[in-house]
Amino acid sequence: MKTITTALSAATFALSLTSTQVIADMQTETVEYTVNGDTFTGYIAWDDDVEAKRPGVLVVHEWWGHNEFARGQAEKLAKAGYTAFALDMYGSGKVADHPDDAKQFMQEATSDIDNIKSRFMAAMELLQNHDSVDGDRIAAQGYCFGGAVVLNMARLGVDLDGVVSYHGALGSSIKAEAGKVNARVQVYTGGADQMVPSDQVADLVREMQDAEVDLTLVSFPGVLHSFTNPEADRIGKEFGMPVGYDNAAAKRSWDGTLRFYNEIFAE
Repeated sequence: MKTITTALSAATFALSLTSTQVIADMQTETVEYTVNGDTFTGYIAWDDDVEAKRPGVLVVHEWWGHNEFARGQAEKLAKAGYTAFALDMYGSGKVADHPDDAKQFMQEATSDIDNIKSRFMAAMELLQNHDSVDGDRIAAQGYCFGGAVVLNMARLGVDLDGVVSYHGALGSSIKAEAGKVNARVQVYTGGADQMVPSDQVADLVREMQDAEVDLTLVSFPGVLHSFTNPEADRIGKEFGMPVGYDNAAAKRSWDGTLRFYNEIFAE
């Protein structure tokens, strides 16, 4: 097994390729890597039939952890012509089936913003160094918890071309500052999302406007939290949570994301 070790300013990580699969022309790899002594499991997908280097997109999971939904989003991006890395923010094996566990994992991860940034930057460097990727063209998209993560990375000035938040929390103790945010920002939220109320939406628009950030925000009327995840209806019924899948919103947000990437990576 080949191991690659790279030094980072905020973290060190070792990468091991644990398995490789071929789906038509799409290649996928499950990888284990370490950040500050902790082990994480990620998933890379790309189209091996394309010879040219292409942009890379980081995929940050929901509060459930690095699961099949996150991997599926990476595969969709690979089919669209990108190399995608579904990263892991919690640590290997920390995937929740119950909201209580998801809440605990999320609180542990978000207790230290430096830890969050270190984990994100390690994954970003791993993606940038992939043979198929143009390391100067990187974006990130996140869902729920992951949506908040990518917004905070933009606020912190991480060198990303763009970030996309799907039904992510919009409020943060970190605030965007004029001249600091490098990424263009796109946000998709549900108009009936009880976890992301309208005051959060208004505050984000004001924050980004004051910081002179290029923001596109789409609010889908009557749409609940987790609208991109087909499992949301089952989860809502099982745990009594105000979440629900919406096929139209999921499709519109995905199509809008691909148009967004076409724009930012063509610049």
